[in-house]
Amino acid sequence: MDMLEQTEIDLRLPVAPQIHQILRQRIICNQLSPGSRMSEAELATGFAVSRQPVREAFIKLANDGLLNVLPNRGSFVRKISINAVMDARFVREAIEADIVKLVAQEHEASLDRTLGRQIAQQQKAVEQGDPDAFIELDELFHQTLAEAAKKAGAWAVIQSQKAQMDRVRYLSLGQQNIAKLVEQHRAITVAIADRDSATAEQAMRTHLRRIINDLPTIAQQKPELFEPGGN
Repeated sequence: MDMLEQTEIDLRLPVAPQIHQILRQRIICNQLSPGSRMSEAELATGFAVSRQPVREAFIKLANDGLLNVLPNRGSFVRKISINAVMDARFVREAIEADIVKLVAQEHEASLDRTLGRQIAQQQKAVEQGDPDAFIELDELFHQTLAEAAKKAGAWAVIQSQKAQMDRVRYLSLGQQNIAKLVEQHRAITVAIADRDSATAEQAMRTHLRRIINDLPTIAQQKPELFEPGGN
């Protein structure tokens, strides 16, 4: 738990959401691996807080599908559910395909400049071999499109659904994969700038379907990270 003990909590803000976000990110990027035991008492000591906010964070992580809380046995990081990954991808594609279509049909010219800057930053992450930076920029790119379409609520739905999907994305982030994702983002951006809603929609669908190809290979290479039987 040394890594977690070094994470500071801002006591001026609600504590439980901060702990939830920290642990969620650690699980998603596989710093807390599937099957790892998590102790309320140890985490409370590490964060220098009471056990109540840690317990609240655990409940939220369980609702996210990231933690198994077993009475009288303990709490364990849940293995990746292939079914949950595919369900999240389905929901995300349905929402984001409509989002990008709306954005392409009508948007401020400033959005084109913003997306152009983001693509340049993503390319820099590729050149520097920094997958963690790319993940943050990828999140920003998709959030920017949702906000441009005035669909922040839809983005919140996506965020609540895609935790398992994000775990697979982290596992798949090789250098070549990142470069391909940037090219897909660029294709989406060009279609938006051209106000070509049909091409923008198809480019987004292609982008979000990539995980369908990556998932079987990753599950075969690292079966210990996945729930048996595709559950």
